[in-house]
Amino acid sequence: MNRRQFLKGLLSTSCVAAGSSTVLAPMKALAAAPKEKWLTTGSHFGAYQMQRNNGVIADVRPLTTDAFTDHYPTDMMNGLIGQVYNPSRVRYPMVRLDFLLNGHKSDTTQRGDFRFVRVTWDKALNLFKNSLDEIQTNYGPSALHAGQTGWRATGQFHSSTNHMQRAVSMHGNFVKKSGDYSTGAGQVILPYVLGSTEVYSQGTSWSVILEQTKTLVLWANDPVKNLQVGWNAETHESFAYLAELKKKIANKEIRVISIDPVVTKTQAYLGCEHIYVNPQTDVALMLGIAHEMISNNLHDKKFIDGYSLGYDRFEPYVLGKDDGVEKSAEWASKITGVPVDVIRELAKSMTADRTQMMFGWCIQRQQHGEQPYWMGAVLATMIGQIGLPGGGVSYGHHYSGIGVPSSGASTFGAFPGGIDKGQKPLFPSNDFKGASSVIPVARFVDAILNPGETIDAYGSKFTFPDIKMMVFSGNNPWSHHQDRNKMKEAFRKLECVVTVDVNWTATCRFSDIVLPACTTYERNDVDVYGSYSNRGVIAMHKMVEPLFDSLSDFDIFTRFAAVLGKQSEYTRNMNEIEWLELLYNDCKNANKGKFPMPDFATFWKEGYVDFGAGKPWVRHAEFRDDPEINPLGTPSGLIEIYSRKIATYKYDDCQGHPMWMEKSERSHGGPGSDKHPFWLQSCHPNKRLHSQMCESEEFRYSYAVKGREPVYMNPQDAKRKGIKNGDLVRVFNGRGQLLAGAVVSEHYSKGVLRIEEGAWFGPVGKNGSVKGGNEIGALCSYGDPNTLTQDIGTSKLAQACAAYSCVVDVEKFTGKVPAVSSFGGPIEIKL
Repeated sequence: MNRRQFLKGLLSTSCVAAGSSTVLAPMKALAAAPKEKWLTTGSHFGAYQMQRNNGVIADVRPLTTDAFTDHYPTDMMNGLIGQVYNPSRVRYPMVRLDFLLNGHKSDTTQRGDFRFVRVTWDKALNLFKNSLDEIQTNYGPSALHAGQTGWRATGQFHSSTNHMQRAVSMHGNFVKKSGDYSTGAGQVILPYVLGSTEVYSQGTSWSVILEQTKTLVLWANDPVKNLQVGWNAETHESFAYLAELKKKIANKEIRVISIDPVVTKTQAYLGCEHIYVNPQTDVALMLGIAHEMISNNLHDKKFIDGYSLGYDRFEPYVLGKDDGVEKSAEWASKITGVPVDVIRELAKSMTADRTQMMFGWCIQRQQHGEQPYWMGAVLATMIGQIGLPGGGVSYGHHYSGIGVPSSGASTFGAFPGGIDKGQKPLFPSNDFKGASSVIPVARFVDAILNPGETIDAYGSKFTFPDIKMMVFSGNNPWSHHQDRNKMKEAFRKLECVVTVDVNWTATCRFSDIVLPACTTYERNDVDVYGSYSNRGVIAMHKMVEPLFDSLSDFDIFTRFAAVLGKQSEYTRNMNEIEWLELLYNDCKNANKGKFPMPDFATFWKEGYVDFGAGKPWVRHAEFRDDPEINPLGTPSGLIEIYSRKIATYKYDDCQGHPMWMEKSERSHGGPGSDKHPFWLQSCHPNKRLHSQMCESEEFRYSYAVKGREPVYMNPQDAKRKGIKNGDLVRVFNGRGQLLAGAVVSEHYSKGVLRIEEGAWFGPVGKNGSVKGGNEIGALCSYGDPNTLTQDIGTSKLAQACAAYSCVVDVEKFTGKVPAVSSFGGPIEIKL
């Protein structure tokens, strides 16, 4: 059986794959066939070698470097083959039925009804080009948004964002975005406070923390879960340190406290302490700790005086002299649910010895999300250990191996993301008609719905452009943005949506033109091994030829550039391998004399160059040594407890110093909890990278409940609601509704539900039909939590994602159960 026969028999049906059989099981039939050599590749989930069998990927093993503990490599390795062979692959260029018939005059209320027509590549690319022509001619660049970006697949050359934006830039200008969904509030507030974004900065080395820290506070931080994946090919080196940390906890050499509304995967692994806090009340807890420090003279006045600015404006607020409300431990306990004696003990222990605080990203993805990060920096300043080995505060030790020392080596550049110097687009206009050419990333739906509206952000004014067309590539906003019904309303206002992707994500479903990209394993590339450690560089060998009519990002936009008459400009007259050799040789020359590298042919054959381990490092140590010679990037050069610059903005929801502010929605007695009593925690998933790998069918079955995304809940809540483990439940609020499978666990506190983000949106109409998925209010058949989250900005400062400010209710589902509509291909219409 050859590869074509295998795939034809395996993946021939083009329909929604509700109840479809796995595409992996038949691979076992190939076991007796002769196997080929192992080839190297890298992914967000680790570095691997794959083996083909008759042209089909048949086996996967980790690169020997990715075996640091008995826990890793991550079991997401078992989903890699399913990323290639799954029923949700976009097989051919497809166009939404009514758009093909009527173009920009189509009935946009049909967008999302999942009816598509297969077309040729030439037809699809010409439709794409003609739509861009129409937008630029009729409206200009302010009507085109091609700036939304996401995690993309690994690989420095086939970067989906770079290829799409370079090609579209050759046609004309467009609206771009600022910020991201992951750290939108944190990356805006922290430069005012600590002088840099911090969230993506290298942190104090784990080895230093293990040697020097006495109290480690994991605040809303779950590194064991989140360090499974990385921006580049992940090394998983962090897990060796986490294994050592586990031993030190057992030997009582270090105290680790997890402050979180749930028992995290990290706490369960480490066996460390847990302090429960009511959701969204972390700032109140920190203020209670600060009050205890002040009342008992525990704060470091010398460090505060020498290294910070504005403490004299902050202390009166804590003591209640500004607003008449003393932020005492008693006050904090009533809001947070943390006992008074626990708050007092925290204040004493955090100031008694070397303390390192590690914040996760989730608590800044809420209304007023700037406040907990700002307050965390203030608390660390009051403790006085910023810049000391094993002390201070960090905001990224759960991300991409931050804390693993950097080798210091230079790594790869990337394919250019814009036009080359001297090149001119077909439509060179820069007239954005008075609107902003860049808008906050999480406000793009607001912009579509409210063109011309002016909002505050970053201390400036932004005027929403009148967006008529959007282009996405390797990006799934119908996963990471909030409030699906609001998105449906917005997308009905667009004239054209173009998406380039590997699978039929919900973003493809709500598009007009869909172009099939191939997976990481169907093209050649190179990548950095270790996003922060720069441990080495890795070859990403093509494992199999692209399935169906899919193409690499380079090939897709090379063809598109040819339609524009700009193929030579786009490629610089180089093919894939020539680009890879160029990127490699640039890296080799940058490392000359420091990190020896072989020639490209040798590297490509061997698959990996190891730069070795880096040296331990302490964040902010230079600043502590001499704040005048090594000032922070703040206006004063010091830690800004009170920001005069922010104060001048006169925002009511983000003032001159960190404050406790009530949320528009909060469980446990907060606003909205009388009607919808549960807080919905939609954190990063344990077995995916956002929405990536949800398509991997056999692996998804390993955690799904009755084919749905799990919803985790407390046993007492489940009993009160008449829900048992494994039941199908409806989770709902005024914004939407979804089906999910109940998982009852003591790890989740009363009043808390967890549905991990990245679950694929699968709307079905009132009669359970896939075609009815375009209806406002449609039920999500699989369990996408952003069906329920509210689409508001964190504040006027950052205007970032606030998905965590969300309350819901839950009930056992008793109606006719619809099939899951999230996976598989569209309803194919033949004309």
